[in-house]
Amino acid sequence: MKILFDEVSHQVSKAITKKYSTSFSLGILALSPTIRPAIYAIYGYVRLADEIVDSFHDYNKEVLLEKLKEETWQALEEGISINPILHSFQWAVNKYKIDKTLIEQFLKSMQMDLKPVDYNTDRYQEYILGSAEVVGLMCLQVFVDGNKTTYQSLKPFAMKLGSAFQKVNFLRDLKEDYHILGRTYFPNIDLQLFDNKSKIAIEKEIENEFQEALIGIKKLPVSSRFGVYLAYKYYLSLFHKIKKTTAQQILQERVRIPNGQKISLMMSSYLQYKISAI
Repeated sequence: MKILFDEVSHQVSKAITKKYSTSFSLGILALSPTIRPAIYAIYGYVRLADEIVDSFHDYNKEVLLEKLKEETWQALEEGISINPILHSFQWAVNKYKIDKTLIEQFLKSMQMDLKPVDYNTDRYQEYILGSAEVVGLMCLQVFVDGNKTTYQSLKPFAMKLGSAFQKVNFLRDLKEDYHILGRTYFPNIDLQLFDNKSKIAIEKEIENEFQEALIGIKKLPVSSRFGVYLAYKYYLSLFHKIKKTTAQQILQERVRIPNGQKISLMMSSYLQYKISAI
């Protein structure tokens, strides 16, 4: 019966991924079937924590996040949880020996989202490390299947990719983060005075990170290379659309890539992937 619960738990993590992110779902489908369950498990767990700090406004978020933290460590230690999302996550962490300090850093960033934070450069970098870079490193530990040498060589590139993704998310979600959640992540920028000059400075930072990340993507194992490349291409497409949008427009509307365009992007990316021998 435990096997049945394992299967159900993986299905729950997969369902959460598909419901919350079409882009990541497509990317995961392009991974080898053997590693998909672990990536679904990581995304499901990350999404659960995000929901607590971003959406549960009518509840005590601090209590809920603290409960999640306690149940996370308990699940990792005992190798089981009656929460299907936590159960599939502990399975992935234990199977691929994911570094628990990465989980600690992630939860620390989620803690930062509970209250408005005045983000200077150090806090900004710390938040991105915990909210995005370490998630990329969790996935990388799955991709390299325990090969520490490969992990260390690809680690800087995975961090750059996670950082680029997060900064694109910051720009995409600027309206909601600022007007609804009261968050301002970019340091030394007053969003009341946010203009195209400020936006371009952020975009240059992101562009450099995308360029560096691609170097690492080309060195990933075949089992994960196209899936990560597809996610990279989706976010790059979203980034290019954001670049064409003015600072004032970004503060008023959320930039999106329609699902039909995502499918088209998947097909064109595959052709480019095969032709370029990435």
